[in-house]
Amino acid sequence: MYQAQRLSRSEFTTIRTIPYHVRHWGQPVPGQAPLVLVHGWMDVAASYQFMVDALAQNRHIIAPDWRGFGLTGSGGADSFWFPDYVADLDFLLDHYAPGQAVDLVGHSMGGHVAMLYAGIRPERVRRLVNLEGFGMPATRPAQAPTRYGQWIDDLKGLQRGDMALKPYADLGGVAQRLMKTNRRLRQDQADWLAPHWAQPQTLADGSQVWQILGDPAHKLRGAQLFRVDEVLAVYQRISAPTLSVEASDDSLARWGMGYTLAEYHERLQSVPDARTAVVDDAGHMLHHDQPQQLAQLVQDFLA
Repeated sequence: MYQAQRLSRSEFTTIRTIPYHVRHWGQPVPGQAPLVLVHGWMDVAASYQFMVDALAQNRHIIAPDWRGFGLTGSGGADSFWFPDYVADLDFLLDHYAPGQAVDLVGHSMGGHVAMLYAGIRPERVRRLVNLEGFGMPATRPAQAPTRYGQWIDDLKGLQRGDMALKPYADLGGVAQRLMKTNRRLRQDQADWLAPHWAQPQTLADGSQVWQILGDPAHKLRGAQLFRVDEVLAVYQRISAPTLSVEASDDSLARWGMGYTLAEYHERLQSVPDARTAVVDDAGHMLHHDQPQQLAQLVQDFLA
C-alpha cells in the first residue's frame, strides 16, 4: 500500500450547523498564508495526499470534506447548491484564517467553487489555483421550466432510493472501482484511498458492506440554470493571480460536457490575472496521476 510521507490529522468543527470534517497537514507558520485545498465531486479531502507528499515546502495545509462528502454531514439536505459551498468556505476561513488571505487550490467542482469564492471575497485569496474546475455549459432561460420539472422528478427518485450509491463487498472492490474510473491510478494508491473514500456499514442481516462516502443527493441535477454572464461578472472581480491547470487529456471533450476547452479559455479572459498550464500524461484526476508534476507547478506559482 502507498505510504504517506506527511501524516494528516483530522478534526471536526461546526459550520452553519453542520459537523464539518477538516484534514490538516503541518502547523500554522506565523506570517505564512495557509494553503487551503478543496476537493471535487464525489471525492474527499484525503484525495490530495499524493500531491501534499510531493510538495517541497512544509506549510500548514487545510482541506475540508465538503458538506455531504467524506465525514462531513449533509445537514439533512436533499439538494446541494454552489452558493452553499461558497458560504461554507467563507465560514471555514473565518474559523481557521480569520482576517488573513489564503492560498486556495480547488479541483473540479472545488475548482469552480474556488473561482467563485475568489471573485466574491477577493480580499481573502492571495493566490488561486484551479485544477480542471471548468464550470458548466451555458444555458438559456427557456430551459428553466424543464429543469425545474427534472429537479422535482429527481427529488422523488431520491426518496424512492433510485439514486442510491452502489455498496461494495470489501475494500478491494472499492479500490477496483477507483481504478476503473481512473485507468492511471496505481494499485497502491487505490488501496490507500479506498478506506478514505468509503466506510463499513452493517446491513439488517448482520452482513457488512463498504459504502461510498457521498450523499446520493449530489447526483441530482440542480434546479437553477448555470448563468455564464453571472459567472463572468464574478471572475472579473478576482484580484488574486490565478493559475488554471489542465490535464493533457481533454476532460471537456471526453465527458461530452457540451462546451469546449476553447470556450473555457474564453471565459478565463474575464479573470484580470490568469494563466494556464498543462500536466502531461494525466486525466481529470491529475493530482492522482502526476502528483510530482502538479506539486512543482503549484509550489512554483505560489512562490
